Amino acid sequence: MSSIKDDRGFNQGFELVKSTEIRMKRRANWMMKEFESGKKSVLEIGCGRGEVSYWIAEQTKMDVLATDLCVPFIESAKEKYQLPNLKFEVLDFNNASQVNGRKFDYIIGNGILHHLYYNLPQALTAIKSLLNKNGKMIFMEPNIYNPYCALIFKVPFLRVKAHLEPDEMAFSKSFIRKELSKTGFSNIKVSYKDFLLPGVPDFAIQPLIQLGNIAERIPGIKMLSQSIFIVAENF
Repeated sequence: MSSIKDDRGFNQGFELVKSTEIRMKRRANWMMKEFESGKKSVLEIGCGRGEVSYWIAEQTKMDVLATDLCVPFIESAKEKYQLPNLKFEVLDFNNASQVNGRKFDYIIGNGILHHLYYNLPQALTAIKSLLNKNGKMIFMEPNIYNPYCALIFKVPFLRVKAHLEPDEMAFSKSFIRKELSKTGFSNIKVSYKDFLLPGVPDFAIQPLIQLGNIAERIPGIKMLSQSIFIVAENF
């Protein structure tokens, strides 16, 4: 299936065929299940064309700020998705002057932290500084133990074919848990999640979801999941 490339030519996702849309909506729902009553604000880092932020703003009615470094992505999102509680902005969350003192109850991302692999301590520190007290960061990231992820991230030829950025790298559950702990996050939950790959034929979607739900409960097998689901709190 065709990928979505940013203005530098790197892959940042996949076109919204049926399987990809279902996959992204499932991820948005998992994130929303971590939300608590009384919270009001969400920041999405690396929103791409804005689908996840739109679904969350539509369903939760919370104020959602969706951000990305890619200007064409943000321009596209502004045209397609419009809600009174949804804003799109070109923003580098590591740049304090751009953030301008804003803080959020939730910071979310779908496949973002692995782009910052070699600067992860700084990125996690910046995320923590943007969270309100008792706020949560909630991310889905590629799992290096997944065979597909291992191939495209570890094999140089396949990295080029997949249009990966030079600095991005999938990681393990133990790696991100250690980094979050070092940064000072609390109530860290990291779990193996999702066996549904983007672009599978329509007839295979529901069987793969059902098989994935079973696989996520089997020790050893669940380690092969496509992603890692990360939740951590700022106390």
